[in-house]
Amino acid sequence: MLNPTFYQDLPVENMPLRKLLGKRKLFHAVPANWQVIVIDIIGSTQAVAAGRHHEVNLAATGGIITVLNRLKADYNELKIPYFFGGDGATFIAPPKLAEELVSDLNNYRHHISNQMDLVLRVGSMQVAEVYDGGTSIQIAVARLSRLYVVPVVLGNGLKEAERRIKASFTDAEAVASELAIPDLTGMECRWNEIKPPRDKERIVCLLVSCNDEANQGRVYGEVMGQLDKIFGQLERRRPVASGRLRLNLGLVNLAREMYASLGHFQLRYLLRNWLATLYGPYYFQQTVAGKNYLAKISQLTDTLMLDGNINTVISGTGDQIDQLTRYLEKQESAGALIFGMHVTHASVMSCYVRDHDEDHVHFVDGTEGGYTSAARMFKAKLRARG
Repeated sequence: MLNPTFYQDLPVENMPLRKLLGKRKLFHAVPANWQVIVIDIIGSTQAVAAGRHHEVNLAATGGIITVLNRLKADYNELKIPYFFGGDGATFIAPPKLAEELVSDLNNYRHHISNQMDLVLRVGSMQVAEVYDGGTSIQIAVARLSRLYVVPVVLGNGLKEAERRIKASFTDAEAVASELAIPDLTGMECRWNEIKPPRDKERIVCLLVSCNDEANQGRVYGEVMGQLDKIFGQLERRRPVASGRLRLNLGLVNLAREMYASLGHFQLRYLLRNWLATLYGPYYFQQTVAGKNYLAKISQLTDTLMLDGNINTVISGTGDQIDQLTRYLEKQESAGALIFGMHVTHASVMSCYVRDHDEDHVHFVDGTEGGYTSAARMFKAKLRARG
């Protein structure tokens, strides 16, 4: 496999994100032989409207877990960039691995269809095709906290790849006559809807897009600067605080997780995890390990993604949200960007937990559609512009 460690070998930048976005020399072109892989839940808007936002979030999270478990099992935990989108995800992978991941994800989509009655599509294209179309994918790695680093992409390549891949989705059946249960070890969905960290705050799901590649870094750096100015630094505006986490003790929720993970009923799984969940309040409140796990959740929660757009979930007051809206509307009127926003009362979270020390990642979205609703507002603006 050529250049499989390209992303893993990139230096981790420790400067504030708003500054990194202005330093184009710190970004590197993704190799042309790598692949962009996209998964997307078709009809997610209708599923959310029917009250299934937890299931949509869990299904998208499961796609990422499928990939991470393959990397853990067969590739010595090789690092590749990925981006969670609420109702889907995007990955960038070296060629041989990409073929295996597409196969795994096609297997996963059949699993999701059978167990959750959701339609998930999978597609891919070579980065060289993106470059041939005149767009770029420039990537850096940023440290957001002591425990958490994220890929940062400038350029319109991922957006163009996503558009073209989604346009080519098909319903072709997998070749295998018997589909294996995907490896979803570590997938959990144990938390109730999560209230904002402070009273009188709301949860904001924000999508910001600038298509001018030459000015993208500057525009996004200014947006990140405004978020810092209005809402405070990343730690302050995180939508998840450990004091607001409440376990869902219901068997129905565990049964949903069981079928999503295993694909069948297993009494041992249900009882073991129900007892563990009942024990959870004591574990998190009274044990050192439990308290440490809770303290790390906010640092290991995926709340900010830059994949050529800004996608973020934050918490803030009504006044802060109004300030942000006025700023974005002004920038939008000037032609610098287009944005979509969804404001709601709580967030939902699905988890990937391999151990309770530092090997856990949490994927958060807003209730009532979250990113999906923000994207609907964004797409309506695009249509209005013709």
